[in-house]
Amino acid sequence: MRVLFLVPGGMAAQLQALPAAARVAEALSAQIQVACAPAAGGAWSLLPAVEKLIPFDFNGNPTLADWANLLGNVREPDFQACINLASGRQVDLMLSMSHVPNRVARGGFSATSRVQPQAGWPAQAMAAYLNPLGVELDANAFRLALPKAALEKAAAQLPSGQGPALLLAPAGGANDWPNNHWQQLPELVSSKLPDLRVVHALPNAKPLDRAAQIASCDVVLSSDPITSELALLAGMPLVALGRSSADLPNRQGVQGVGSRGALASLQPTEVLQALGLG
Repeated sequence: MRVLFLVPGGMAAQLQALPAAARVAEALSAQIQVACAPAAGGAWSLLPAVEKLIPFDFNGNPTLADWANLLGNVREPDFQACINLASGRQVDLMLSMSHVPNRVARGGFSATSRVQPQAGWPAQAMAAYLNPLGVELDANAFRLALPKAALEKAAAQLPSGQGPALLLAPAGGANDWPNNHWQQLPELVSSKLPDLRVVHALPNAKPLDRAAQIASCDVVLSSDPITSELALLAGMPLVALGRSSADLPNRQGVQGVGSRGALASLQPTEVLQALGLG
């Protein structure tokens, strides 16, 4: 069986779809193909079940030729189902001309099954798309399968010592938690945990290297959406700045702190408390 995923958005959006694709592959013994923006396709390298990536930027004003090329990629294999997270007349026209018999989407005239995802962690909200295929999803149970060599390499690059490793992953930009707070926090934590090892995230590294670094630490403090999603998929303790706890899995060691767009008012003492050091 072969199943097509159409996933618009950046790297974080792709990561949120990984548990659903992995579950479909497992439950239906399916091969997975994914159409997504080329710049975000690296996320799917973390899922061995993905047979092929189809480069297509849904949010990049694709031309008629781009749509025709996508249709060719969709019609050539024998897809039995399509999980469509995109929307709009163009994608509906393309899917209507495809041979895919089961097309699951929130809406649109091409959908053979329309779904209404529930609020909450986006990875678990994908369960609605799997129901028409007769597949249940527990995204909270998914874990990235990272190669031993990548984990050993990441562990070797950690600061020396035996203390806990705290990974800091600021998103950067005007709306992030102020830089002076990011700089002050390690000193505050060290006053309570003198052997603390502070690790700075690798924002420009390959997804595998980023995931391995995250999995090699003890706790992640992040305002960066990609780092936060990788930490969740790796099963790591996470404090996500600017993210509601309602938008995260109900898991021990995972919580959101502060409001998106208002992180300037978030105090280091609140973050310390979230880290269990208040």
